Amino acid sequence: MKLGLLMTLILSGIMIKVGSPDKKKWTPLFDGKTTKGWHTYGAAGIGEAWKVKDGILYLDTLGKDGWKIKGGGDIVTDKEYENFHLSLEWNISKGGNSGIMIYVHEDMSKYPNSYETGPEMQILDNDGHPDGKIHKHRAGDLYDLIPCKVETAKPFGQWNHAEIISKDGKLTFILNKVKVVETTMWNESWKEMIAKSKFNQWPGFGTFKRGRICLQDHGNMVQYRNIKIKEL
Repeated sequence: MKLGLLMTLILSGIMIKVGSPDKKKWTPLFDGKTTKGWHTYGAAGIGEAWKVKDGILYLDTLGKDGWKIKGGGDIVTDKEYENFHLSLEWNISKGGNSGIMIYVHEDMSKYPNSYETGPEMQILDNDGHPDGKIHKHRAGDLYDLIPCKVETAKPFGQWNHAEIISKDGKLTFILNKVKVVETTMWNESWKEMIAKSKFNQWPGFGTFKRGRICLQDHGNMVQYRNIKIKEL
C-alpha cells in the first residue's frame, strides 16, 4: 500500500472517531415547568405539595402536620435505571433534612417505604439539624453507611451540585465537584456494611441493581433544579 493512501486512511479514521456523536447524552428528569416524569412513591400521581416555580422543583411545607406534609411524600422517577450518571442541584432550608435515593424498588406489598430498598445520598443543613452531629448522617454521606472523605457541602440557603455515578456496582458520590464517597455495591463488604447499619432490618435494602431515582420528603423545605441523567 502506498504511503499516501495509508496516511489518508489513518487520518480518515481519526476524523470519523473524533466527529462521531456521543451516544450517551444527558436526558432531563425535570423540564423546569412541570412534575412530568415523577410520581409519589406507591401512587399513580404526585402530591400537591411538590410544586414548580422559576425552574425549581420544591417541597412546600405550608401544609405540614407534625413532621408529615399534606400532599407530600417521597417522589420517584417513572422510569427505572441501571447504570447511570445523575446530576442535580439542591438547596436545603434552615435545619432541613432530605435525600436522594437510588435503586428504589417500588413494590408497596413488600416495601411500604422507599428507604427500605434505596441507598441514599444525604441532604442536610449540617449546622442546623441534629443529624449533623451524627457520623455518616451529614450532607453528601452515603447515609448511615459511609461518610464523606472530605466535606464540601454549602450551608442552608445555598445551591449544592450533586452527582451520583453508578456503573456495574461501582458507586461514586460527587458534591460540588469533589468526589466524597466511592464504594462497590453488592459484594460481601457491601452486605457486611449494611448488616451493621440501621438498614439491616430490611432484607431488600441495597440489593436491587435496577430501580427508580427518589427525592425524599423528610418534612422540610427542599429545592431541586437542573435534574438530569445519563445512562451508561
